[in-house]
Amino acid sequence: MRTTIRGVGFAAAAAVLFLSGCATRNSGDTDLSAGLPTSVPPGTKVSISVNTTRVALQATGQLNTLPFTVSDWPAVQAGPDVIQAFRGGALDVASNAGIPPIHAHATGVDAKIVGVKVRETAQYKLVTAPNSAINALADLRGKKIGFSPGQAQGVIVLRTLQAAGIGLNEVELVELNSTQFLTALQGKQIDIAPLAEPSITKYLAQYGDQGAKAVDTPAVDALTILWAPTAVLQDSAKLAAVTEFVKIWARADIWSWEHPEEWSDAYYVKDQKVSAEDARRILRTVERPYYPVNWNEAIKWEQETIDLVTKSGYFGKSFDAGALFDRRFEQLAADAVPTQYRTKEKS
Repeated sequence: MRTTIRGVGFAAAAAVLFLSGCATRNSGDTDLSAGLPTSVPPGTKVSISVNTTRVALQATGQLNTLPFTVSDWPAVQAGPDVIQAFRGGALDVASNAGIPPIHAHATGVDAKIVGVKVRETAQYKLVTAPNSAINALADLRGKKIGFSPGQAQGVIVLRTLQAAGIGLNEVELVELNSTQFLTALQGKQIDIAPLAEPSITKYLAQYGDQGAKAVDTPAVDALTILWAPTAVLQDSAKLAAVTEFVKIWARADIWSWEHPEEWSDAYYVKDQKVSAEDARRILRTVERPYYPVNWNEAIKWEQETIDLVTKSGYFGKSFDAGALFDRRFEQLAADAVPTQYRTKEKS
């Protein structure tokens, strides 16, 4: 059972954040070796796609008190869609898993990771089509698996097959955007696909009585990252906004952990449209937030992912994972949260 930890309250932390610093920087181009700014120039606008942070800010009354203007909170979440938005200059900051930056690198989109959150427990399950005979990972042989190579779900599939000792030639990987998985499962165009909450709950509520089920996988999608196009980080005003948003992102996450009832209602019930009972059940599966002070392990995990996807024939040749990270931000999120969230949760 989770223990509610009373650390720095979100409103208090936000007040400290919003009032800190008085110096401003002139807008203009900077290089990625420059130090991070200490405050945001007046009039700075950014477009942010991090729905969980938006909901937390709205629930705490902080949405309109940020030290910059959010010109848009677009509902762009899937990695390939975020990359396209980055490419078109329509999005400045987004939160994804570790694989989209690898995909971006392979397709010539220059972007950097500026925030890292680490998890150690499986977030995804493999969910079957109705009336499926799949009951265990060994049953995956010969099956059609929904596969999105540029998203976390693709890595989950590859790591699952690797763990189960099943070769890529023993399954049929059906390449789809993860947003297409539900339709493909419902229509039995695929046999199984990786889903996370609350999609698992929603899908099984509709098709569980028709034989759809969730199969556990040991594959862990270890990283939740905040990232931005390099061009955004070269603009001193937007860099300042991103710097402040990294702190807000981490603190909003801590608020959601420390206020489970408020978060359950604001996010799962009102925003994601699941029942209060299902929301409470989902929350019991969420592990305590962990924002590492040092990114070495995150970079190692990202390198393992790069090697896995490139060896499997996706995204060209392997490369140094360190190139994806802007290490000026390395301690920023960790320093923004209470000390207990800078270490791994004891099992």
